[in-house]
Amino acid sequence: MTATAVAAPPGARGVEPKRALALGRDVLATEAAALRTAGERLGASFLAAVRMLFDCRGRVVVIGIGKSGHVGRKVAATLASTGTPAFFVHAAEAGHGDLGMITADDVVLLLSNSGETDEIVSLVPHLKRQGAGLIALTGNECSSLASAADVHLDASVDAEACPLGLAPTASTTAALALGDALALTLLDARGFSVEDFARSHPGGSLGRRLLTRVADVMRTGESVPAVALTATLADAVIEMSGKGMGMTAVVGDGRRVEGIFTDGDLRRCFGRVRDFTSEPIAGLMTSKPRGIGPDRLAIDCVELMETVPKVMALLVVDGEDRLLGAVHLHDLFRARVV
Repeated sequence: MTATAVAAPPGARGVEPKRALALGRDVLATEAAALRTAGERLGASFLAAVRMLFDCRGRVVVIGIGKSGHVGRKVAATLASTGTPAFFVHAAEAGHGDLGMITADDVVLLLSNSGETDEIVSLVPHLKRQGAGLIALTGNECSSLASAADVHLDASVDAEACPLGLAPTASTTAALALGDALALTLLDARGFSVEDFARSHPGGSLGRRLLTRVADVMRTGESVPAVALTATLADAVIEMSGKGMGMTAVVGDGRRVEGIFTDGDLRRCFGRVRDFTSEPIAGLMTSKPRGIGPDRLAIDCVELMETVPKVMALLVVDGEDRLLGAVHLHDLFRARVV
């Protein structure tokens, strides 16, 4: 199927390379300038907002509509994922029942560039009756919303990046950045750690790396290849072939690991071992093999496997070197740890 080009509207000048690059750079410069100005303005109001959010006993409720609503959703998501429980409520829906989600223990963050958005300003009396704390983030410190809030954060900009001066651009960037500043300042104040972040992102690669333990991915029981210290080379080959891990543990009394025998060890046997059925495995195995504990992070297996000489599998042992299980590189891939 051939794509059909969309007809250009009357008066369209088309893409002129020099003009397009100049405009693109001007947009970025305008928004960068807005962020610098917002940073220079940070002071007592920002600290008051951070303290109010830090002391909040309930949830942070972010309310917006239109472009401010889109920014609000991102701010709420960033707060929630960095240790400050938060959710977004659309201003129009708030006036039709969603105000019931908000309690006196909550802090409400209201976003409106003009500070005069009807759907948001009309909510203020109801929110105050409910006893929630109010933080307004606007571009107009003299607005109704700024005056009514407990704390006002100034997100004003000198100019929008839009060449028509109409589309919210620099103003939404400044509001989003202020939301990020609040979230990450709170992250630091709460002592929120990498591990905490991983717990709120279990579906992501970071979460899997920081939450998945060796015990979660290791093979156990009959799936673990193991032969006794008294076994022959033939016994080891049969065990390796049946378990498909390219190695077998060699264990003594109490399942204590005495060594490991791998595919590489087997290849080195050819030409120097005459009788596989009588050759003791104890003289062919690698003594004191690398092992890992079940409570270690699964990602730690990769570093051990990459240590020279590189291996494809590790034995999982307890503090007394008793065999508990085994991990193959393929197990780590299946768990999406690597």
